Amino acid sequence: MMDGKDKERAGGLGSYRLVRTISGKGAGRGQFSEVLRAVAVDDAGSVYAVGDSHVKVFDGAGDLKHSWATERPGFCIAFDEGGAVYVGEPGQIEKFERSGKRISVWKDEERLSLVTAIGFSGEFVLVADARGRCLRRFDRQGQWINNIGKDNRTKGFLVPNGYLDFNIDAGGIIVVLNPGKHRIERYSLTGELLGFWGRFGTRRPEDFGGCCNPTNLALTREGHIVVTEKAGPRLKVYDAEGKLLALVGSEAFDANCKNMDVAADAKGCLYVVDTVRLTISVFAPETSGA
Repeated sequence: MMDGKDKERAGGLGSYRLVRTISGKGAGRGQFSEVLRAVAVDDAGSVYAVGDSHVKVFDGAGDLKHSWATERPGFCIAFDEGGAVYVGEPGQIEKFERSGKRISVWKDEERLSLVTAIGFSGEFVLVADARGRCLRRFDRQGQWINNIGKDNRTKGFLVPNGYLDFNIDAGGIIVVLNPGKHRIERYSLTGELLGFWGRFGTRRPEDFGGCCNPTNLALTREGHIVVTEKAGPRLKVYDAEGKLLALVGSEAFDANCKNMDVAADAKGCLYVVDTVRLTISVFAPETSGA
């Protein structure tokens, strides 16, 4: 799905089609009345959405299965290898069973000032602290080990949007967005910058325009990098070296969307939060037959 200008600039790229929309703005049990911030998909295809200080769980068809309240407004959601659900919030992380029963809570007003992404690598938990403008590495018991991305000339990542997003690839390398620099960066667990790609531009579809793009990130099973942008809102898919593979244009989202969280499932479908319509748009690759 691309508008005329995007089609002209992005000829020859792969394409995605919208196959379903989940939730929406409203007072229904399966809707969100004020805010929808984050999405994640588990191995069984269940869709977990975070908004209105709740976690809502939908089946693959988009029907609500169950929900539970969070202590503070949630900004991100992730699953560890054992199936526990982590919700990042201002000042803390809540850990739940899949049923919604709370297991524990990590509180750290300084190092968890605003948690906008969570990831796992071996014995470690990685956390994006958007207000601290860096990643924090903890052990599984919640003990802080080191910061990542703080030791540079800007004293952290440049995140004017107020969100910091990352993921961890199959090789244990951290892939993180630095939107103020219009690039995707790669780090080791100890904080060493291993490389980056991306550039500012408005003429080539692979470049990032505006003051600060891209804003949100997911990785596919194939190692492709999926990002979203704002002003105007778009969805892009790259290979690991930064070659643009596919683009979903601005007409697929409300024009005022920003910080559109994105997730990928095992079949290659992409789940994107429309932060104005309060929906989750599900896109399938044209070749998938989904």
